[in-house]
Amino acid sequence: MSYNILVFVKQVPDTQNISGDAMTPEGTVNRAALPAIFNPEDLNALELALQLKDRYGAKVTVATMGMPAAAETLRQSLYRGADAAILVTDRALAGADTLATSYALSKVVEKLGNVDLVLCGRQAIDGDTAQVGPQIAEKLHIPQICYVEEVQDLSAKSIRCRRAIEGGYEVLESPLPALLTVIDANSPRPMNAKKIMKFKRARTPGEVEKEHTNDNYTQDAEAAVSALRAKNLLIEQYSAADIGAEPDRIGFAGSPTKVKQVMSVVLTAGEAKRISPDAAGIGELIHELISDHTLG
Repeated sequence: MSYNILVFVKQVPDTQNISGDAMTPEGTVNRAALPAIFNPEDLNALELALQLKDRYGAKVTVATMGMPAAAETLRQSLYRGADAAILVTDRALAGADTLATSYALSKVVEKLGNVDLVLCGRQAIDGDTAQVGPQIAEKLHIPQICYVEEVQDLSAKSIRCRRAIEGGYEVLESPLPALLTVIDANSPRPMNAKKIMKFKRARTPGEVEKEHTNDNYTQDAEAAVSALRAKNLLIEQYSAADIGAEPDRIGFAGSPTKVKQVMSVVLTAGEAKRISPDAAGIGELIHELISDHTLG
């Protein structure tokens, strides 16, 4: 049996390089002012999907919601082995919090239909909420397994996963379709040179239209999109209307929360003291810990 797996990924600001322009006056992240990277745990989710493809046979589709530049994250997914990609982009989606984001992404799942598994990274480094995946599952009314480390078995009707919990792990089984959120428990595969050579030409319709404003192109944009689709090089592009999203549930209108402030927190080490690795050194350490009431 071949499965249909949908992986949601996100292009995020590099939180190690926060600048003074990180916030907009409206209280949202100024993504255009920050370097963008592939959200780390979404790479783990993609890797798990590709492992399932290798083991059981599957079509892996990768989707993201973001600005047109997020298409680069989708190309990087194709370079690693994804079969198809979807960019959901629309000004109406801007400023979305987790509630509005999860609603829009749930509409993507509904539009595609016949999805056996939805995979997400546990959380994105630009928010650290870990809310979007579970909220998608709730909106779709499907079971969810969070903090997944590995998939132990997959059948036509169910999936069995090992997930991390405090102090250990547990094994859960769920009927399909289901949603998994994945932690950094695997090593994402590198981009494949042959796939890079093929999919570096993959484009969204928006990118094609922008490129064809150049007079060097004699072929019209519509014909170029058709040619890309025939070669499996088209990154599908959906607007809010394409996914059937209600205007009052997306973007600012559908977001009851706003980001108040973005800060770059730097942890610095305090005073360090070297302890000699012998009985005298250990004895001195124990005496000091007792003296300052850390022990006893």
